[in-house]
Amino acid sequence: MPERARIGDSGRRPPVRTCVGCRSRAAQSDLVRLVADGALVTPDPERRAPGRGAYLHPDPACWASAERRGAFQRAFRARGRLDTSRAAAYFSGGPRVGGGGRSG
Repeated sequence: MPERARIGDSGRRPPVRTCVGCRSRAAQSDLVRLVADGALVTPDPERRAPGRGAYLHPDPACWASAERRGAFQRAFRARGRLDTSRAAAYFSGGPRVGGGGRSG
């Protein structure tokens, strides 16, 4: 059974989200947010990109489970196929493509 979110110093519990891969609930800070930019699924580690988000543990097993179950099409309410190559590279531990960091 997952550990319950602890109450922080402010007296409030942290936001809880559900991982689309393993379907377990975890603190939002423990998950990576993904967003669909058109048909391209990209990681949003800063959680600042506009639009609908899906949350996933930073674990290749959760990634594989989400892909196998078609969780991204459901989470993003997409009608067509989604390109998950950028997010797949992020979760595979390979080079981070388009990390979304801002320069300047």
